[in-house]
Amino acid sequence: MTHVVTEACILCKYTDCVDVCPVDCFREGPNFLAIDPDECIDCAVCISECPVNAILPEGEVPGDQSHFIKLNADLAKNWPSITRRKSPPASADEWKDRTDKLHALIR
Repeated sequence: MTHVVTEACILCKYTDCVDVCPVDCFREGPNFLAIDPDECIDCAVCISECPVNAILPEGEVPGDQSHFIKLNADLAKNWPSITRRKSPPASADEWKDRTDKLHALIR
């Protein structure tokens, strides 16, 4: 089992979660974070750190977000590791409560 970053992260990309990850499993894209399922140890410490509740255990990902399980795995293969918190995008607060953001994901 692994954890999955879901749609809520798109265009927000708060990075509070990466500071607490003991195995550095987060990968950074232009406007989204992904979790490398081969690195995640299922410790769950990142879940409570995410201010937009974008991180879920794989088994709790809702059906309409299930495509993010594969998406995280695919993106993690090519994106670089991120191990320290960064400032979120200037528009993050404007996007944090929006849904249907998949079209805006930059791969």
